[in-house]
Amino acid sequence: MVFLRLFSRILVVLFFAGVANSNLCAQQVGSGSANSQSASQFKIARLKYEGGSDWYNDPSSEPNLLRYIRQNTTVDVDPEYVWVDLASDDIFNYPFLFMTGHGNVDFTSSEAQKLRAYCEAGGFIYVDDDYGLDSAIRRELKKVFPDQELQELPFSHPIFHEVFDFPHGTPKTHEHNGKAPQAFGLFVDGRLCLLYTYESNPSDGWADPDVHNDPSDKREDALKFGTNIVAYALSH
Repeated sequence: MVFLRLFSRILVVLFFAGVANSNLCAQQVGSGSANSQSASQFKIARLKYEGGSDWYNDPSSEPNLLRYIRQNTTVDVDPEYVWVDLASDDIFNYPFLFMTGHGNVDFTSSEAQKLRAYCEAGGFIYVDDDYGLDSAIRRELKKVFPDQELQELPFSHPIFHEVFDFPHGTPKTHEHNGKAPQAFGLFVDGRLCLLYTYESNPSDGWADPDVHNDPSDKREDALKFGTNIVAYALSH
């Protein structure tokens, strides 16, 4: 697969500077050519899926998060908006997929198998319920991992402490139904390969400030948590 060939050429080693400065360091080992350096830049790919939900909403979210990661860590990122169609094999070109929306999701059997193969090959998927996605995504993820149920992550899970410390779990950016925020996971050989956040909606906090008019502290927490997600995906 393209994904595996890419990562056989690029070794990403993460060093953590410690709790005191909460900085994430990345060292990339390659041939040193310009093409290698370009290929090694970390990218997030937005997942385009069928079913009618607005998979494309808030396109400023990923670029803003990546810029924040670049400003606060030494991870080499490409802060551009990129999307990939689940119906294609292009998902294997990216180590990190982001999925969101407000409504229905519908995976074909081949798409579900592809997402499982992606996870088993080392890929990471982050799904954020943007309000209204919950029932559909839970149903469709059973197609991907019929042998698993979504497991709620304990507050002690490394994803809450990878770079920035979130002792009470997922930060809450938007109220939605007024429930407590939750984070769920699916696993391959003990590795968290899919993170699903519910009643929290941190990706809205990544969007441009005038999109949702969130308070600055809410946006900062959302960006910090997004940094943790990326750091976890790269280091595990």
